[in-house]
Amino acid sequence: MNIVVNEELKAYIEPLTPDEHEALERSILAEGCRDALVLWGDVLVDGHNRYGICQKHGLPFQTVQNPRFQSMEDVHLWMIDQHLGRRSVSDFQRGVLALRKREIMAERKARAAVAPEPAESDAAPAADAVAAPPDPAPLNSREAIAKAARLSSSQVVMIEKIQKQAAPELVAAVKSGTISINAAAAVSTLPAEEQVAAVVAGKDELKQAAKRVRELNKRKPRDESSSEENPAAEAGTSADGGTGELQALRHRVAELTAENTELRRQVAQLQAALPADSAPF
Repeated sequence: MNIVVNEELKAYIEPLTPDEHEALERSILAEGCRDALVLWGDVLVDGHNRYGICQKHGLPFQTVQNPRFQSMEDVHLWMIDQHLGRRSVSDFQRGVLALRKREIMAERKARAAVAPEPAESDAAPAADAVAAPPDPAPLNSREAIAKAARLSSSQVVMIEKIQKQAAPELVAAVKSGTISINAAAAVSTLPAEEQVAAVVAGKDELKQAAKRVRELNKRKPRDESSSEENPAAEAGTSADGGTGELQALRHRVAELTAENTELRRQVAQLQAALPADSAPF
């Protein structure tokens, strides 16, 4: 059997973590490959990890065709729906997938709106013709996206913010579980270099950065209200309150980054000196 691995499809969904892949390999070695690989013609659509493990160990596997795929969009939508239903997919990943599904469906709807009507024909469809898959339910609201991803509407808003504003390092931290969706959404409002510095500084600093951003945001409405009641104090409130807090946050992140760099340097020096210090008396 000639199975084609499309690298774009293989990378379309977040890969398994090393621990997850190891657990899947143990399961297949113990029980065999129970689920059939899904193909579109000879292109592998679902089961890339199972296929790789079976190839590695020379194990048999079954395949099944999905004849309803008419385009790569159909394949993508099917893959998204499959992963949205899997318990192993994180909240963040489900949100990203649901938002990606919304984009595909919106693009399909826009094309359909400008496409010419097909010419009528009296010819009967071929007996073996396969009907195009019906379009999934539209995701035209945050509530619909949240329902598809099994999240709250507020979580969808935060994931959208992370996608738009977060530095790649911060996104990676969310995917790995180092930082929560809520905290990452707060940190993503900082300049990119400060996001990266917080990620480098570690989990605790990410939490502290998120806390400082939230506290600053809580004070903003009060500051704005005071400014409206007392216009003479507006300049001082905005400059000394909001900007001052932000500058203090940036200064703290810079300090922590410098401390982290110095500690790394000291550790390297100690490791270099270790053989001499540990010589026998």
